[in-house]
Formats: sequence, structure tokens, C-alpha cells
Amino acid sequence: MSSNSHVLFSLMFFSFSCKFLYVVSGRSSPRSNTDLFILACGDSSSKTDANGRKWVPDSEYLTSSCNSMSATAESQDPSLPSSVPYMSARVFTSECTYKFSVSPEKHHWVRLHFYPSSYSSLDPLEAYFSVTAGEFTLLNNFSASITAQALTQAYIIREFSLKPSQSGSLILTFTPSSKQKGSYAFVNGIEMVSVPADVFESAPLVGFSDQSVDVNDSSLQTMFRLNIGGKYIPPNNDSGLTRTWYDDSPYLFGAAFGVTSQAAKNVTIRYPSGVPGYIAPIDVYSTARSMGPNAKVNENYNLTWVFQVDANFTYLVRFHFCDFQLTKVNQRAFDIYINNQTAQAAADVIAWSGSKGVPVYKDFATHTSDGPGNEELWVALHPSVSMKPEYYDAILNGLEIFKLNDAARNLAGPNPVPSPMLLKAVSDEKKAFAPSESNNQSKLISGIAAGIAGLVLVAAICIFIHRRKKIADGSECAASWLPLYGNSQTSACKSTICGRSDVGRSLSSQAAVMCRHFTLAEIKQGTKNFDESQVIGVGGFGKVYKGIVDRGTKVAIKRSNPCSEQGVNEFQTEIDMLSKLRHRHLVSLIGCCEENGEMILVYDFMGNGTLREHLCKSNMSHLSWKQRLEICIGAARGLHYLHTGAKYTIIHRDVKTTNILLDENWVAKVSDFGLSKTGPNLDQTHVSTVVKGSFGYLDPEYFRRQQLTEKSDVYSFGVVLFEVLCARPALDPSLPKEQVSLADWARQCQRMGVLEEIIDPHLRGKINPKCLNKFAETAEKCLSEHGIDRPSMGDVLWNLEFVLRLHKNPDGEVMIPEDKVNADYTMHRTMLTIEEESTASEETDDVNTSAAFSQLVDFKGR
Repeated sequence: MSSNSHVLFSLMFFSFSCKFLYVVSGRSSPRSNTDLFILACGDSSSKTDANGRKWVPDSEYLTSSCNSMSATAESQDPSLPSSVPYMSARVFTSECTYKFSVSPEKHHWVRLHFYPSSYSSLDPLEAYFSVTAGEFTLLNNFSASITAQALTQAYIIREFSLKPSQSGSLILTFTPSSKQKGSYAFVNGIEMVSVPADVFESAPLVGFSDQSVDVNDSSLQTMFRLNIGGKYIPPNNDSGLTRTWYDDSPYLFGAAFGVTSQAAKNVTIRYPSGVPGYIAPIDVYSTARSMGPNAKVNENYNLTWVFQVDANFTYLVRFHFCDFQLTKVNQRAFDIYINNQTAQAAADVIAWSGSKGVPVYKDFATHTSDGPGNEELWVALHPSVSMKPEYYDAILNGLEIFKLNDAARNLAGPNPVPSPMLLKAVSDEKKAFAPSESNNQSKLISGIAAGIAGLVLVAAICIFIHRRKKIADGSECAASWLPLYGNSQTSACKSTICGRSDVGRSLSSQAAVMCRHFTLAEIKQGTKNFDESQVIGVGGFGKVYKGIVDRGTKVAIKRSNPCSEQGVNEFQTEIDMLSKLRHRHLVSLIGCCEENGEMILVYDFMGNGTLREHLCKSNMSHLSWKQRLEICIGAARGLHYLHTGAKYTIIHRDVKTTNILLDENWVAKVSDFGLSKTGPNLDQTHVSTVVKGSFGYLDPEYFRRQQLTEKSDVYSFGVVLFEVLCARPALDPSLPKEQVSLADWARQCQRMGVLEEIIDPHLRGKINPKCLNKFAETAEKCLSEHGIDRPSMGDVLWNLEFVLRLHKNPDGEVMIPEDKVNADYTMHRTMLTIEEESTASEETDDVNTSAAFSQLVDFKGR
């Protein structure tokens, strides 16, 4: 199984936590007669993860004939949610079996955790193995390393729903692959929790009105579990089944992502007699995604999600509905499509549930054919025009997708295929940085040092977890000391010059756990002792070096200049922010080093450098218009995620072309979060703060009033858009006074109708006039004097996606009246109340939004 490009299934099953009390055996009863096992494989004692969840050793569940060994991972990736269970592993060189005594009449969720790292010097690329549960094959010739690499994830979790044997035993067997020489199997954690018998029943087969699939007799693999329109829901909020629910936005098709809403405080979500509370938690039914208030817009697009799946399997698709706004039948009726076929016509949540605020769920089964091109599963919603409902809209609260075993009782899919470019880059870097024989002694010393550092780190984490448990129990007050950085409190750092003795202490606990700590020896080895030949950039923080860590991983290493004005606060902010964020269009922080007075940050390496270099350096390749649009769209997605996708609004505060990096595939990633601030809460309109940023990109309203909002980022991004179009710096003192500021000069040219005269000469005559007009309008609106007049980043993203569509299909199906080419196509992002909706629709009828949506209509699922 693989994930779509911009999201990356990298968010799937992010962190597991649970509020239940566990006994020493690892079993508990969140519900009566419930089986519960939480095993830290390879560990010799009980451990608690970063969320306070207790994991127990796995040894008592292994059969006596099992030949295995316990091992510890040689390195900890910063994106691991916890060291437990991922830093320990059970390694098998021959077939080995776990046996669990469970209730025979129930299904059981079984979750397998894999962290592909080096264990006892074993190469993670040699771990190919199969996992079976009785007669069902769960994984076959599975490579956790290849899967993680292809999905750009550090760890993998596979969840299955299995039925035990009649004798009441559930047996899991791990078998190294016979197809690969030297193969071994491993597992880091195993979870098992029983599921009520009525969770799965039969489901109608889409496309066959007279057929259904008996799901209860099947084994299933969980592919996706999404809280539609809502945020991440941890296992402790999941009605006793310890499931994890994820944000749906990564799977939305295109920019048409509708609007999200939440149940008002005076609305009570109440389960009817036919829907047990464990089907989905109230948090799922309390949020929703709908199409928006404009009927004309909604008639011209589908609200669509796209999922990467394995071909030639049957899938159960479960829809969760709860209408907490409407009260009458046929106020909102819509059609549901799965893979181009109608699953349900004229769906009416109120007709199904009988009342406002009452949950209901619907199951459908669909089969994907074998062969290329069948690795996607599309889910789409569209207003049911034939029913003539009061509101032309559709709504969805939650979505689950499960894969059913085939006739051979198999659930295993193929390993995903990593990008050839990625594999080549890793291979080239290993050759380029291959150490000479004279370096063998230093390698040995560095290896010993790294091993000692690893032992210190593991011990520190254990102490840290122990202290956290005391704090949670109230037996000890919270301390600011973080043992993860205890070895960095050196005398050098206590000097008045660097002022860095408190760096480790002031990091958040989450950042401390999730951010890997590199030793200075590792950093020096990776950069050839900070050799000047490895310098790839210089900024306000200091020099940036190209480096290698972990036997071949290419990284960018940012080393602070002790006299830099950007110091401890920026260092702390960067770690705190990036340790909590993961997105395709945000640069990934791998780790940090704070030792001997050094402040060093380690990032993913961006092979194509900064956007600025490709715009302003004559010796760099010239970007095509399509490349520039895709880069702008990628950066806009990253900023939109910061503003709306994280737990709190995050304002970047230093958006500029040097902080937009390009990887080997020209994917844009926003970087440098040293000045970032958490945005205002719901009761505030802005954050009052000292003005910081880069001249030429600074929001004038922020500069005057010292009131920061996310619209300050929008202004800066508007400068970036004009910089992309004109290929000149934001400030150029060598030009005449009126042209020094690109923002001012571009707006003046736009108003005078001569913008085409100042665009990059390499683009002249190569941009469709409609594309140029729409792009320039978007940039100009971003640069509005007042923040309230600027679009949101979501609106900017929408317009840029539309410009790209125009570029790709200038003479095709893009049907826009000539007199309305420059109309505003901004989509409504805020769900209006039902009372306001009718008026709002009338007011927006004059805005030519339907024309824009017509360009994004995709009739898949129609």
C-alpha cells in the first residue's frame, strides 16, 4: 500500500495514548469482558511511552520453540512519537509464534508496530518477512524499510481486525522470507483489543443492487480512519476501542475542499438505539465537512477524497453522518459515489437519523480490479439535484476504509516502489562521502562515542519518563530540566558571549522527546569537520553545511554563528515548532546538537537549493512558468497548513524566497521557523509582538501597529509571487527610487496595465494572458494595505490552483466569459449559519464563482 504524494500516509497512526489503567500483565478492561494486550517487543521490563501508556514485555506470549533475540535501535528518528515501543525490537531469524488467549466470539484489533532501524548491526534492508494469523496472511515478503522509505515515514503501523479460533486462541507467526538471502523478521510493538461482535455486519456491493458482502466472516486491514472536517483524535477519546482518527484534508482532491463546521454548544449529540457509542466517538460526529453555502457553486463540483489502495481487493467503506444544523427531511439531499459508481442516491441524513444531532453510519463494499491504474479509491459527494432539496449541499463527518481478505485468505499487498531518483540520490551520496582508509580510526572512535551517547540517551529517556509519571501522579512538581539535553550544559555554554546554557532546559517536553540529539562528533564527521567545501549557504543564523549522517542520509546542517543576532530564542522556536509539524511542504527537522557552546540544527537536504537562487542567479537553470506555479502552490499549501492545519494557528513571520527550499523533485518546502509565533486564539484578532521579519517582505500594517496576524504571512507571500513573476529581489537599491521596492513597483505597474513589461524576460510571450491576469490579481490582493482586505492562504491556494489549470488547458474546456475573466473566484471558507445561508447565497450570486468551479469539476464518481 502507498500514500498520495502530498500527504503522506506519514500522518497515519501518529501517536497512541490511552487513559485506561493497566495491570502488570498488560491486560485491562475498558469494557466488560474485553481482551487487551500492549506489548513492547524485545523489552525486558514494563515501560511507559511519552503519553503515559504502559507497555509490558512480550516474552511470556512467545511459544517455547521460538528462537529470537532482543535488540535496541541504533538511532532514534525525531518523528517517532515515543521511544516506547520503537527503540526496542524482537528479532527473528527463523519462524516464531506469539499465542494469545482471547474471547473466541469476538473480532480483535491487532496493531503491529515497525521501526526499520539497525538492530545489533543488522541491515534494515535485509528484513523481509511474512506475518500470518492462523490461516490468514497479513503481510507477505514485507519490507518495513522499503515501505517507510517510499512513504517518507520513520515508522509503520499495520492494523487488522481478526477473528480468533474456536478454541479461543489468536496466533501470530513471523517468518523470515525464503526469497531473500539473510532475511530476518522483527517487530517493535503489538497491541490487541477485542471488538464487539456487531461492529461489522454485511454491506451492499456497489454496482450490484442484489449482492452484499458478509463482512463479519472476513478478516480486515484498516487502511484509513478519518475525522472528516475535524482534527486528530487520540485513542483515549475513542469510546474504548483505542482507535486513532486523523485529519482528512491530505486526501481531498484538488483545491475544492469545501468548508468545515462544528456542532454548536447547545447541540447535544445523542446515539440512537441502533447505533452503539463505540461505532465512533462523539468528537467525530461533532465536526463535519460540507460543500459550502453557494448552491450554484455546489452544482458544479464534487466534494472528493482520493485514497491509494491495493488493487484486486474488496473494500468496506464506512460513512459516518450526523447533521447538527438541519432539522427537516429533504433540506439537504446528496448522492454518494465510490469509484465512479453510485453507492447511494438521494442520501438524507435527517431522514436516516430522524432528528438533528443523531449519528448514523452506512457501509458499502466495493471491489478494485487487478492491473495498473486500479490503485486508487475515489469517494465523492454531490447534491442530489433531482430531489430539489432546500439546500444544494452534502455533508460527511467520518470515514473508514477497510480491506477484506481475498479468497485465498490473504490481506497482504506488495511493497511500495521507492522513487528511482530517491534511490539514486542515496547511492550517489554514499559514494561521494565514502571515508578513506585513513579515517578508519576516527570512525571507530566516533562509533564508540556514538554508542556511549546512545546509552546515555536511553537512560535519560527512562529517567525522563519516570519523572513524568511522578509529575502526572502529583507526587512531584514539574521541573524544567530535560535529561535529554543534560550532557550539553557545559562550561563553554555558560559564557556571556553565547548565552546558551538554558537552551535544553526551555524546550518543550514534546520537542525534547521527538527531536533527535546528535553528538558534536557525529556532526563533525558528517561535515568533514565543518570543511568550507561543504558550505551550501550562509544566513542570519550562521552557515549551512551539506552533510551525511546514519550511513548515507543526506542532510543540511545549520550551524549557529556565536555572534549572530539570531540566537537561543530562534534555536528553541525552530525545534519546538518543527518537532510538532509534519507536512509535505514544510522542511523536516531531523535533529539538533547543543554541545560545547554549539547550536546546530539538522534538516532534510534540499537538492535544488532556495527559490531565490533559481530566480536571481544567472548561472542557475531558468524555471519554466509551470514549475514556478507548482512551486508557489506547494509553498502556499505549506503556509495554509500552518495557518489552519496544526493544533494552533502558526504565523511564519519570515516568508521569503530564500526560505522556500526545493528538493530533488522540485517540491517546494517552507523553511526557517526561528521567528514563528503561535497565532491568536478564537477570542483574539491578533498577536501583539515586536516587529521582526525581512525588509521588502514586511506587512506594513504589522510594521505600523505591531499587531501580527496570519494575513502578515499573506502579504509576504504576495511579494514572493511578484518575485517569482519578475525574477528580481524584493529590494534592489541600485534601481531608481520608485522601483527599489518590488511590492510597490509591481502594484503600480499592475494598476497602469504595464505589468508585462517588468516580468522575467524568460517568461515573456510564454504565459497565457488569462493566467497572467489571474496570477497578478492574486498577488496584488495579497499586498492590500489592510489585512482584512487580503485573502486567506486557502483562497490564495485556490486561485493558484486555478491558474495552473488555465495554464495546462488554455484552449480546452475552460469556459469563462471574456467580460468576467478577471472576476474574483475566491471560495467561501466559513460555514454560515442556516439563518444566514439564504441571504449569503443571494449576495454572492454576482460573484462569478461558478465559472471557477467549473474548471475543477471532475466527473469521477458522477
